Amino acid sequence: MSFRKNKIMSLSGLDLDNKTPKGLQNLFRRVLKNGMHGLCFSAYKEGQAPGVQLSEKQIRKRMKVIQPYTKWIRSFSCTDGNEMIPRIAKEYGIKTLVGAWLGDDAEINQKEVTNLKKLANAGYVDIAAVGNEVMYRGDLTEEELLAFIYDVKEEVTEVPVGYVDAYYEFSHRPKITEACDVILANCYPYWEGCSIEYSLIYMKDMYHQAMKAGNGKKVIITETGWPSEGEGLNGAFPSVPNATKYFINAQHWSAEDDIEMFYFSSFDESWKVGAEGDVGAYWGIWDKNEKQKFFNQSSIMKNRKRPFF
Repeated sequence: MSFRKNKIMSLSGLDLDNKTPKGLQNLFRRVLKNGMHGLCFSAYKEGQAPGVQLSEKQIRKRMKVIQPYTKWIRSFSCTDGNEMIPRIAKEYGIKTLVGAWLGDDAEINQKEVTNLKKLANAGYVDIAAVGNEVMYRGDLTEEELLAFIYDVKEEVTEVPVGYVDAYYEFSHRPKITEACDVILANCYPYWEGCSIEYSLIYMKDMYHQAMKAGNGKKVIITETGWPSEGEGLNGAFPSVPNATKYFINAQHWSAEDDIEMFYFSSFDESWKVGAEGDVGAYWGIWDKNEKQKFFNQSSIMKNRKRPFF
C-alpha cells in the first residue's frame, strides 16, 4: 500500500501549516461567512457574571451580531433573564437548544426546570437540555439528575430532551444515557492537553465514543473550541493562530460529515477565569466588546511568537 497524504490530511484537517497570517485570516473569514450549525451564546458583558439580571437590550445586541453566522444557538440557563434568549432567538430565525442550569441549590434548580418546561411548551425550544456537566462537577447525585430529566420528559413531549456532559460520561453512566432522547456531548481536545496538530482527530474520537455509548441515538457536539490567549495545558497552546485553525477544521468537518456542532463560544467572558484560569476569558469568536478577533491581522501577528503546535 502506498503513502496517501490526502487521506492523512482528511483525518487531521486541512493543511494550514503553510498559510500566511493573511491567508489564515482570509480562510477564517470565508468559513465564518458560510455559517455554522450552532453557537454557544452568552449575553454577559464585561463585569457581569451568572446571577446578574440580563436585560433584553443586551441580549438583542449580541443576537444581532451572531445572527448572520449560525442556524442554532445554545443557551445555558432559564433564569436571571436568560429565559428571554430563546424567544428573541426565534424572532431572529434561529433554532434553540435551551438548557436548564442545575447546581447544588434546590430552589434555583426547580425554577430553572419550571422555566424550561414553560419555554418548551410555548414553542421556543427545539432541543431541551436538563443540566450541564452536573456529573462532572458532582453537584447532584445520578438519581437526582435522572429525576429532573424524567420530570421534564413527562411534561415536554414535542421536542427531544437530553443532558449535556463530557463525552465520556455517557459511557460511564448508562442510566443517564438511556434517559436521554439525544446525546449532548462536550468535546474539548484542548482540556485533555492535545496539541493543535492532532486536535481534529482527537475530537473525532471523542465523538465516536459518545456515538458508541448512545447505541444509535443522535449525538450532538454541544461544546468544542480553542482559547486564543492564556497559559497552555501540556501540548495544547492557546493562541489566535491555533484558535483560528481549530475553528476552520471543526467547521469543515461539521459541514463535510454533517456533524451537528455548537461552537464554544460566541463572546469572550472574563468571569470564567475563576473556574478555568486565564484561558477562561478567551474562548469567543468575538471579543468582550463584540469585535471579531480573527479578522484582526495584528492579533495574528502578535501571536506568531506563541507555539502553533
